[in-house]
Amino acid sequence: MRAEDLLTQEPSAEAVAAETARLPAAPEATLDEVRRLLEVSERAPSSPEWPPVLQAPRNKKDTRYADPPSSHRPVVGPVLVTAKRAFRLAFQPFINEIMRRQVEFNEAILESLAVIYEHQQESSRTQALWRQEMERRLARLEAERGVADAKPSDDKPRASRKAKKPKGGAR
Repeated sequence: MRAEDLLTQEPSAEAVAAETARLPAAPEATLDEVRRLLEVSERAPSSPEWPPVLQAPRNKKDTRYADPPSSHRPVVGPVLVTAKRAFRLAFQPFINEIMRRQVEFNEAILESLAVIYEHQQESSRTQALWRQEMERRLARLEAERGVADAKPSDDKPRASRKAKKPKGGAR
């Protein structure tokens, strides 16, 4: 389907408004129900807290700084730790510049994941609310149908029509 197929000049906005004005007024109970549903499904304020699943990656997003150097070797260990510290001290500005874009990328990815997480939480909450609403409506319709089925009918039972067999044999 193309966009041109969806856009029409007929009916005009005035004609649609006139037809809408002819619609019967909705019962107050239905309006209250819709208002309640809209209030409940209103977007919850987003929390400034990071989602728990993203806390650990957030703490590790800055790759420019490593953990303090250590060594498991008993004799040569202190010499290696000193050499690592000296190397870091001398080359930290270069390390920072090399890793700057990686840090920016990590921050952008974490922000995107936080937004996706927030949208997923909101969507699942809204879906649960709509499911509850549909179950409530279904229960109400089943109750109305049960009341209608319980009433005795004055109509005579209708004769069932026999299905006609198609001509020309089975396929």
